[in-house]
Amino acid sequence: MDQIILRNRTFDELAVGESASLQRSVGRDDIDLFAAVSGDLNPAHLDAGFAAGERFGHIVAHGLWTGGLISALLGTRLPGPGTIYLGQDLQFRHPVAPGDTITATVRVREKRADKRIVVLDTTCTNQDGAQVLAGTATVIAPQASVAWPSPHLPEVALRRHDRYDAFVRDARALPWLRVAVIHPCSPEAIIAAVEIRDEGLLAPILVGPEAKIRAAAEAARVSLDGMPIEAVEHSHAAAARGVELAMAGKVSILMKGSLHTDELLGAVVAAGSGLRTERRVSHVYAMSVPAYPKPLIVTDAAINILPTLEQKRDICQNAIDLLHTLGIAEPLVAVLAAVETVNARMPATLDAAALTVMAARGQITGARVDGPLAFDNAISPEAARTKGIISPVAGQADILLVPDLEAGNMLAKQLIYFAGADAAGLVLGARVPIVLTSRSDSLKTRIASAALAKLVASRRGPGIPAKGAGA
Repeated sequence: MDQIILRNRTFDELAVGESASLQRSVGRDDIDLFAAVSGDLNPAHLDAGFAAGERFGHIVAHGLWTGGLISALLGTRLPGPGTIYLGQDLQFRHPVAPGDTITATVRVREKRADKRIVVLDTTCTNQDGAQVLAGTATVIAPQASVAWPSPHLPEVALRRHDRYDAFVRDARALPWLRVAVIHPCSPEAIIAAVEIRDEGLLAPILVGPEAKIRAAAEAARVSLDGMPIEAVEHSHAAAARGVELAMAGKVSILMKGSLHTDELLGAVVAAGSGLRTERRVSHVYAMSVPAYPKPLIVTDAAINILPTLEQKRDICQNAIDLLHTLGIAEPLVAVLAAVETVNARMPATLDAAALTVMAARGQITGARVDGPLAFDNAISPEAARTKGIISPVAGQADILLVPDLEAGNMLAKQLIYFAGADAAGLVLGARVPIVLTSRSDSLKTRIASAALAKLVASRRGPGIPAKGAGA
């Protein structure tokens, strides 16, 4: 692309009545970026629910976003580079809404030769011709002509982390459910239990050695008032007791505390535990990826090391059922491999093709399944078009079914650490959902994990009254 050359108009060259204009459209990204840079977080600009009750009934752009167009005109076009901005008078005449196209215009009104001062009328109008801004600007015009290459700006991308908002809101609206927090004997585990209670999601029962639990709470400087303790001797006993509470209907969810994942899941799937089902248990990461327009499920990245075809069928169905709970009637499942064609030397492509046929034959239900698809073809419409892939799933997957745990774990962690994703973790396939969180998880991730578990568990039975949250 040819570089733009910025040229100015010196004081001597300027004529009264001379004008220049520029046009910009304002979108959500413009408003959010202005808020991020300026710190102006007025909900009238950012929150549609708040703005609906205000004077204009909708979100409006910051007034100074529009004013910034005037500054851009003065500094780059008229008078242009070398202009010194002395003052500005602004009157905001009409609200600017997302989607509006604004035309900014400056026109020379007066020249003062003694100090090269120029006064300009400044106006902005929308696509309907309505004046949204009026005023005057006072500047010192350049003395010498300048032709200067426009600098290359860095690419700026917003990292949106609002993918969880809807289902956290839905979970809060449901009756309380009890959750057994298994072996919460670290400050982090205790804090996580307190957070999900204080967020209005779940009522924790703490299962583990009482002395260690109380010591952890003291170290975390939080109160355990209202949170019952099921005292047992050690972590193995805590896992077993959590299973018993779930089977007795006293809790609807299990949540990992400071014991190892294998120890908790071992108790869940043990012969005679009562929590096993005909399904293979599997782990899902419900990911909020800033660069992707919707929640994205990655499965299985934590439990099944090298799943068989039949186990992949269960892993796939568990993730589909989760998205049904979240209101997605027909999720799009991309079965991942390194390539998008079947290759007999690459077992992952054979499994992917088999799973696609299994879905077509009703062995996997409630979703559109396609594979093998490489990662880029699964999530990028442009990549899929480039490869000539015609598929109802390619470029818009809701679920990424990975070949094995190693691939899934690497993919999930790359999204977390390179792409800034949040990853809410949940184990499915047992009679109750199991929340898996780690010490490195953010508060948002811990809350999202608990909300997901509550939505899944609420399908299986009623909750408890709010007054029983601490019972």
